[in-house]
Amino acid sequence: MHSPNVGVVAAPAVTAGAAPQQRTSTRRWFVVGRSLPPTSRVTLGILSFVLPVLLWCVVSYVPFIWHPLVVVTQSGGVSYFRPGMRVQQDAFDQQVAAMEKAGLAKPEGNPANPVYLPAPHEVAIAMFTAFSTPPQTRDGQWLHESLWHSITIIFWGFLISSLIGVPLGVLCGAYSGISRLIEPFTEFVRYLPAPAFGALAVAILGIYDGPKIAIIVIGTLFQQILIIANTTRKLDFGLIEAALTLGAKGRAILTRVVVPGIMPDLYRDQRILLGWAWTYLIVAELIGTSSGITWFITQQARYQHFANVYAAIIMIGIIGLGVDMVLARIGRRLFPWDQATKRS
Repeated sequence: MHSPNVGVVAAPAVTAGAAPQQRTSTRRWFVVGRSLPPTSRVTLGILSFVLPVLLWCVVSYVPFIWHPLVVVTQSGGVSYFRPGMRVQQDAFDQQVAAMEKAGLAKPEGNPANPVYLPAPHEVAIAMFTAFSTPPQTRDGQWLHESLWHSITIIFWGFLISSLIGVPLGVLCGAYSGISRLIEPFTEFVRYLPAPAFGALAVAILGIYDGPKIAIIVIGTLFQQILIIANTTRKLDFGLIEAALTLGAKGRAILTRVVVPGIMPDLYRDQRILLGWAWTYLIVAELIGTSSGITWFITQQARYQHFANVYAAIIMIGIIGLGVDMVLARIGRRLFPWDQATKRS
């Protein structure tokens, strides 16, 4: 006889416990220094892309949010209106009022955004059609050719920068004398904008890929030296003291203690600096003869194919993010003991 009462009492207990548990799970997102569970990491990662796209959709598809232009569908009695023409909303309303007052046919149109802000579906279509659309000029490149050319510019620029910057950064961080010799001038040069060296790069290296690679190197190298030097200084000095106690000397401390000790942090620094190199790509490819993805973007903007412009920009982001994700996975395999690498 008492079993129905037991069931009634137990049900609210389960419901009451679920709400605090859900609130606790949400609060974990805002706890300083605490790692998120895998589900929360994936959810927030997806939201970081969904929210900007959602805002873009609202601006593009909701009529009363922001549509400053009107696409003319019927010109009516307005002589200079043409179907497909984009007109400012105020000017369109004035012509509607004028035609109504004159007793002529009123123009008709649909709300629209500026031509430089295509709708998401137009950009999505362009991301596929851009690969099958031939170049606008006879000597132009296909999109995949432009992307590959840009990737090679980044590769060689970052490789040259790393071959110089990584050893110098480690030496500056390990030896105070080298630090005082190298870092003051490096601090000075890093404030100089890399594009300012464009004219010199063209004069010295010609008008083709040489100056473009040089701009990537200049834009990355000096930051690379300082960042890696700072990373090297953060090595636990207790490791060096232990090596000295065990009889290690000179070069052995650098090659067998310092370099292995900073390797996980050095790897992360290189991932960040690679993204830094990508930010100089567009400026670099404008030096000398325009080429690569910059040439593609410039050509598409010239013909007002802004959906293709957005598609190219998004592809740069996809390539950069994809490379970073691959490098992050490799880093977790190379340095399984490093907690910071696991969270990256």
